[in-house]
Amino acid sequence: MTVYFIGAGPGAADLITLRARDILARCPVCLYAGSIIPDDVLVHCPEEARLVNTAGMSLSDIVDELRRAHQQGQDVARLHSGDLSIYSALAEQLRCLRAEGIPYQLCPGVPAFAAAAAALGQELTLPEVAQSLVITRTQGRASAMPSSESLENFAKTGTTLAIHLSVHAIDDVVARLTPFYGDCCPVVVVFRASHSDEKILRASLSSIAKEVETLSEKRSALILVGPALGESDFKNSALYSGEHQRLFRA
Repeated sequence: MTVYFIGAGPGAADLITLRARDILARCPVCLYAGSIIPDDVLVHCPEEARLVNTAGMSLSDIVDELRRAHQQGQDVARLHSGDLSIYSALAEQLRCLRAEGIPYQLCPGVPAFAAAAAALGQELTLPEVAQSLVITRTQGRASAMPSSESLENFAKTGTTLAIHLSVHAIDDVVARLTPFYGDCCPVVVVFRASHSDEKILRASLSSIAKEVETLSEKRSALILVGPALGESDFKNSALYSGEHQRLFRA
């Protein structure tokens, strides 16, 4: 028996991986976050599968379900939104499973920032403009931010920021980033990337808060900030230059 933790991607049912689809198809038990995971993803589960919505469950409730499946020798597909590697509350579940000797495997998914970039139709890193992507969030009720991981510290780099779980605090985000990026720095808020009701708000740091007011629902939105979002006069990468010598070019 194995518990398969699966990154279900940003929302669109066809953005799960082939590996995830195949695991879902063979697991007799599926635990999923019903508040985020769309029903269309669950169509890959066997018709007779036991589906457990974890939206209202505590950690101990979830572990109880996994323990029950373990005792019955049933594989479990445990669906999380986005990718497992960030903001997934995965670590505490794995700690419990390790303590009980319950085997598990991880299946990665498409992260929200990648889906947002695809929706924008652009790259988040540009040569000599931004060569890093900082994935972060603001202080929330669920967990505290380490004191060294402030928006101000990340803003000092001047690179592209992908700020999760923070649209509700857009005024605070703007106030803290403006001294580093300036009023005119491009900002994009992507709401429910890859969903049918996806919405993209493009503005500057000085005007994005007003744009966000037009959103009736502010969950599942990502803030992207940085000069690379609006830069068009950038230097081409040397990767495809005819003069660039590399291993696979004679």
